Amino acid sequence: MSEKKTKTAQATWGGRFNEGPSALMLRFSESVSFDKRLAPFDISGSKAHARMLAHVGLLTVRERDAIISGLDIILREINSGKFVWDTTLEDVHMNIEHALRKRVPAAAKLHTARSRNDQVATDMRLFFKHAATQLQAALKKLLYVLVTLADATRHVCIPGYTHLQRAQPVSVAHHLLAYAEMFGRDFARFEAFACNANVCPLGSGAIAGTTLPIDREFVAVELGFVDAKGHPQVTPNSMDAVADRDLFIEFASACALCGVHFSRVAEDLILWSSAEFGFATMADNFTTGSSLMPQKKNPDALELLRGKSARLQGNLHTLLTLTKGLPLTYNRDLQEDKPPVFDSLDTTLLCIEILSETLASMKLNPERCSQAVSDPLLLATDLADYLVRRGVPFRDAHHAVGAVVALAEKAKKPISQLSLEEVRTIHIAFGEDWHKVFDLQRAFRARECTGMPGPKQVLVQIRKWRKTLGKISVNSQ
Repeated sequence: MSEKKTKTAQATWGGRFNEGPSALMLRFSESVSFDKRLAPFDISGSKAHARMLAHVGLLTVRERDAIISGLDIILREINSGKFVWDTTLEDVHMNIEHALRKRVPAAAKLHTARSRNDQVATDMRLFFKHAATQLQAALKKLLYVLVTLADATRHVCIPGYTHLQRAQPVSVAHHLLAYAEMFGRDFARFEAFACNANVCPLGSGAIAGTTLPIDREFVAVELGFVDAKGHPQVTPNSMDAVADRDLFIEFASACALCGVHFSRVAEDLILWSSAEFGFATMADNFTTGSSLMPQKKNPDALELLRGKSARLQGNLHTLLTLTKGLPLTYNRDLQEDKPPVFDSLDTTLLCIEILSETLASMKLNPERCSQAVSDPLLLATDLADYLVRRGVPFRDAHHAVGAVVALAEKAKKPISQLSLEEVRTIHIAFGEDWHKVFDLQRAFRARECTGMPGPKQVLVQIRKWRKTLGKISVNSQ
């Protein structure tokens, strides 16, 4: 059954049409249901545009002031939830313009020398700058939690793993600081992204700018698209300005990589909290039970972090696929660019908050950690280093220690309980002091070069992070 066509021509482009879009087409093509969250940025852009039009003489001062006053009223209505969004007006831009024209006759001049193409490009760059600030503020809190937890666990040691097999001893602090490095890079990525977003496209029009005497640099300054010296930054090519979606992809990519880090932390903590490891216990308020098995305590928050990581990667893939085959400049396909980035922002912010709270409420089990790290095989490489110090080439030392491990396995006793006579059957370089290698604290003290898990080096890194975080000033508004 076909739907009736609307009788009224579309308000913004309906002049050459005899009939407006069908109700079905309106439902299919509207974007206001999701792009209304751009309203604060759209209003900021419109106010700056009005000031510029007055600056170049295309609006009177009275008209400019009336438009700005009307936009302020509309923003207050939106913020209070009183504004009524109309899907027949398609998008956030036309909803706001329509409401403004009801109040201010001069609003009919507001769209002079601009298109929705450069209007939405400007809105999104303002949105991206704000989003980057929000994410940096959240990441700063997460980094603070990680560093605080690392400081509290400097003396708790656990096995480090490669291939999920016990490898060498590390402190819990060193392990946590590895994730601080990852999230620190995420912070830097969003900072660099905000710089890339800090260029104003307004004035590019639909594709080729305008013949009217606008001042793009004036608008850029009004909206804060300026460099460190306060100089305006504007897009240099009108076609690229409205067709470019690199920022969308870059943002989704940064969120997706941040999500990979969520997932890797989550996987470690899931293992740590299992009965087989028993290194940590998750707080009740970030775990759930089973509807069948009353003993279960499931790390659902952590498992959902792994799941959300896949979602963030999906948003990135959506944007890459969306844009890969589009000719210049604007195509309506690009309306679908906003839901993925909106979702990436919301999901990433929520994941950071969940991970921060989960880590802050986690309890370590030092006894289980101590039991696990007491495995003398964790110091097998140290034993090879011992032989190297006694003049044995490393490859030969590696082979000799491997043979000693096999000997211990055959004798069914820990490697550290073999006798000097037994190990000397493998290599004559073993001396009477060879057992000293299995002193765990000695092993940590021997690892004090930059980046290693020695106690002094870990403390250096904690202090470095505290100093770095103390210098970071992020406006989270």
